[in-house]
Amino acid sequence: MPEDKNFYKDLIDNLYDGVYFVDRDRVITYWNKGAERITGYATHRVLGHSCRDNLLNHVTAEGIPLCNDQCPLAACLEDGQVREAEVFLHHAEGHRLPVLARISPLHDAAGNIQGAVETFSDNSRAMAFRRQLGELRRTTHTDMLTGIANRPCLEGRLRAVTAEFEQRQGSVGLLFIDIDHFKQFNDTYGHDVGDKILRMVAATLRHNLRASDLVGRWGGEEFLALIYEVSSLEDLRAISEKQRTLVAFSSLDLEDQSLTVTISVGATLLLPHDTPESIVHRADTLMYQCKRAGRNRVCTG
Repeated sequence: MPEDKNFYKDLIDNLYDGVYFVDRDRVITYWNKGAERITGYATHRVLGHSCRDNLLNHVTAEGIPLCNDQCPLAACLEDGQVREAEVFLHHAEGHRLPVLARISPLHDAAGNIQGAVETFSDNSRAMAFRRQLGELRRTTHTDMLTGIANRPCLEGRLRAVTAEFEQRQGSVGLLFIDIDHFKQFNDTYGHDVGDKILRMVAATLRHNLRASDLVGRWGGEEFLALIYEVSSLEDLRAISEKQRTLVAFSSLDLEDQSLTVTISVGATLLLPHDTPESIVHRADTLMYQCKRAGRNRVCTG
């Protein structure tokens, strides 16, 4: 049996993950080489110490200390339930290190909880990967100038809503929005000011639609907005008129003047046999009706 114990000790000692055992009083009775490597604490510095001594001083991402009142290891000793947690431990060199910890109870021959084992791994790469993935998703789906959805994101949503038409409880509306006289505006004031106008209009649209709706830049000075769960064309017109009015009353304040723009909006509801191309074409045609009728208006159909 001693040889068996040495075999398992050597095995655990050479795991890449950190492993430590505690008794019922949360005193550390075993600390493997993986734990030394990840935390920077040598075995002799932790054996015989309680995790309550705040040696590792686990905290949450919000900075809430866990070692006293909210310790998952203490909870495991109480109820015998396995727990997982993403925590930030205190490294021997002073910095905070994200780790993914898993705590399991240790039972004696009678089935009584006699301690617990915690395994933990350096989670910094996984967190960095999640940050990179989030940034990739953001850049993949976001128009970098205006911060709203970009055309590929809009095209994906259009494919989804047309494919799911039969399953939807409420109607879906589409707004095709174009800034009036934008080329002339750009030629007069320059592209830097033109970019500020695009951002102003995008922000006005984004902040004044519901969180469930989606607005994005289709290209140039054109925007699309998908309006979910709209009950009728009259309601869609009311939503469109609200956006038109709010844009008209927005202004870009420069040193010597205040600049305003207007929009023309083509608004239509999704029909049973629509494709992404057909509904966009219909809304675009309605928008051009607004242009011919004098701009700064909404046309529905």
